[in-house]
Amino acid sequence: MNVYDSERIAGVMAHLNYKKTSDIEKADLIIVNTCAIREKAEQKVYSFLGRLNRMKLRRPDLVIGVGGCVAQQQGEKIFDRAPYVDVVFGTHAVARLPDLIAKTEKVNSRVVDVDTATNVDPLELTRIVTETSGSVTRFVTIMQGCDNFCTYCVVPYVRGREASRRPENIIAEIERLVDAGVREVTLLGQNVNSYGKKEGLCSFPELLERISNVDGLMRIRFTTSHPKDLSTALCRSFRDLPKLCRHIHLPVQSGSNHILSQMNRRYTRESYLEKVSELRQYCTDIAITSDFIVGFPGEMREDFEQTLDLIRTVEYDSLFAFNYSDRPEAPANRFKEKVPEEEKNQRLQTLLRVQDRVTLRKNRALIGTEQWVLVEGLGKKRQRIPDNSGESMAKKPQWTGRTAANKIVNFEPEDLPNSTRNNLTGKLVRMRIEKAYAHSLWGIPLAVGKTPAAVKGEKSYAA
Repeated sequence: MNVYDSERIAGVMAHLNYKKTSDIEKADLIIVNTCAIREKAEQKVYSFLGRLNRMKLRRPDLVIGVGGCVAQQQGEKIFDRAPYVDVVFGTHAVARLPDLIAKTEKVNSRVVDVDTATNVDPLELTRIVTETSGSVTRFVTIMQGCDNFCTYCVVPYVRGREASRRPENIIAEIERLVDAGVREVTLLGQNVNSYGKKEGLCSFPELLERISNVDGLMRIRFTTSHPKDLSTALCRSFRDLPKLCRHIHLPVQSGSNHILSQMNRRYTRESYLEKVSELRQYCTDIAITSDFIVGFPGEMREDFEQTLDLIRTVEYDSLFAFNYSDRPEAPANRFKEKVPEEEKNQRLQTLLRVQDRVTLRKNRALIGTEQWVLVEGLGKKRQRIPDNSGESMAKKPQWTGRTAANKIVNFEPEDLPNSTRNNLTGKLVRMRIEKAYAHSLWGIPLAVGKTPAAVKGEKSYAA
C-alpha cells in the first residue's frame, strides 16, 4: 500500500515540475512516506528524519515532507520532535500535496494537513503513472480503509473507513499499466473480500473475472484477504480463472480462540481451518501464506502452543510474524497482562524455526518439477565463475522471477536460444527446479512461454 501511495505522490508532484532522483543528495524535496502499523516502523521514521536534519543544516532550501500514517496520527506533534520538517500531510491529503509544497516554498513556513475531508476522491487521482520504469509487476489499490477494528490495529484510525473504487476505474488503470509493459498486478485492500459491498458494486470474485479479461495481462494477485469474509465464490475463482495466481495470503494472527476473540478477529480456529480446507478443495496446490502476532496481551504459553500447532496443521508456504507492540489509538493498548519483551522474542524465534522447517520441506518437494516463472529481471546476486586459467573470477548474471505460487526462482539463461536470452524481463519461462533453499528455488530454463491458457482446469501456460 505504501509503495502504491508513493507512486501517487510522485505523480501529483510532477505537476509542480518535480521528478524523482535516485541520489538523495541532489533532491530539492524529500518526502518520507510513513507507516504506523508497528512501533518499530514509527521509530525508524524519526531515526531517518534525524539524518535529514544534517542535510537541512547544510542546505536550508531543502524541503522535507512527512506523509502517510504517522503523519495522520501525529499531525503537528511531528514538528515538536523534528522542527526542521516543512510539511506534514495525512493519508487523505495526497491530492492537496502540490498546494502544500507550493505554500511552504512561497511563504517559507511549516504546513500541516491531516484533514480527512476532500473534494477529490483520494483513490481516483489522475494517475500518474503509466511510467513503470521497466517494472513487470505493479500494485493497484482497489479499496482503502477498514471497518473491522481489530483491537491491535490503527488502520481504521489513520486510513479511515472502508471505501471501494469503481471497477471501471480499476480496469482502466490496469489497462494503462499493461500498455506500458506491466504483466502482473497485485490488487490491494485491507480486506479485498468485502470489496464493493458498501457501495453496491460488483463482488470481488466478479471484479477478478473482469480483470482477467484484460488483454496482455498475464497474472493477477491480491492482498489482503480477511478469513471471516472468504467466500466459496472466491475459492472457486482459483479453479476457474487461469490468470489468478494460485496463492493466497490469509492472515490468521493466532491459533488460539481466546486470543482471536481478544483481537476481535470474528472467526475461530475451527472456521479458519474450514476455509483452508475449502481453498484446497478447489485448488489442490494453492500456496497459503499468513501473518502472526506473537505476545498479544494475555497470551499464555498454551495459547502460543496452539499457534504452533496451527502452523504445523496448515503447513503454510511462508509467513510473516511480529512481536505485538502497543499502538496509541488501538484498544489493545489498554489491555492488561502484557507479555514481557524477552518472552515475546523467545516465542517469535521458536515460531520462525517451526515455519522455516515447513517452508524448506515444501520447497524441497518441488525439486524435479516444472514450473512457469514470470521473469522480473536481473537478480541482485551474480554467480562468480572461474575463467579457463582458474585464477580470476568473472561475474555471471543471474535472473529472477516468481512462480504462480509466489515462489522466488533464480536461474541463468544459458540453455535458452540466443534470440530470447537477453530479453527475458516480462516473459514466462518454463523451469525445471534443481535446488531448493529456505526462501528461494534454483531452476534450469527449458522454454519461453507466450500467452496464459487453461490446461485441463489447472493453471498453466502454453509455450
